[in-house]
Amino acid sequence: MKPFLFILPLVATATSFAEPLSYECRRSEQAPVIDGDLSDPAWQKAAWTGDFMDIRGKDQPAPRFRTRTKMLWTAEGLCVCAELAEPHVWGTLTEKNAIIFHDNDFEIFLDPDGDTLNYYEFEINALGTIWELTLDKPYSRGGTATHGTNLPGLKSAVKVQGTLNNSSDTDSGWSVEVFLPWKDLAKYQGSKTAPPKAGDTWRINFSRVEWKHELKEGKYVRIPAHGAKIADGEHPEDNWVWSPQGEIAMHLPEHWGMLKFTE
Repeated sequence: MKPFLFILPLVATATSFAEPLSYECRRSEQAPVIDGDLSDPAWQKAAWTGDFMDIRGKDQPAPRFRTRTKMLWTAEGLCVCAELAEPHVWGTLTEKNAIIFHDNDFEIFLDPDGDTLNYYEFEINALGTIWELTLDKPYSRGGTATHGTNLPGLKSAVKVQGTLNNSSDTDSGWSVEVFLPWKDLAKYQGSKTAPPKAGDTWRINFSRVEWKHELKEGKYVRIPAHGAKIADGEHPEDNWVWSPQGEIAMHLPEHWGMLKFTE
């Protein structure tokens, strides 16, 4: 999915590119408690996005499991939640700023001023382990990633609907909540104001990486196993997104969705 550690091509069996999706993000006087529980009253007035689809577009096979998100904004920051259906919730990575998409994960990509430069990425797995990084420009244009650009005021949490890393039962899934403070996002905002004004539009997208697995002695083992070499052009993982990219490449900010702030 990303050209780091193992290289995945920037173009792969592309479909015709669709117009980016848009989401009306409502202002809320009340911020949700960031604990992974999506029953918080602050979320009740926020609408779900459409279900995630294959990164290449709607003409590809539908994802095996449902994923969707909600967003709202307050005077202090942007709040994101996600619901990920999953019958077997597992995770292995516990070190902060590890390469989280080597596990199943949920990801946020944010480019407030939409110039495709100096943008932010967040990833989290079912253990709640996070990775934050910054791209000066897309990899396809010679960009480099700065790892560990953690937002000081960021809050994130995960809640599992089932039992984590327990293969003896069937789970419902896991949910995520993230709070991103305006003051920490300022370095990515360019000419945009912080907090935004009603009517402002930012670029955003979300991704879910999903690996197949097998059981060995009752434990979940990713296919291919962690550390296994993956050949150039091979895509053993599924890539599901909110707004389709048209190809297997998240680092095309010009294809991300539109986040429209409203009162």
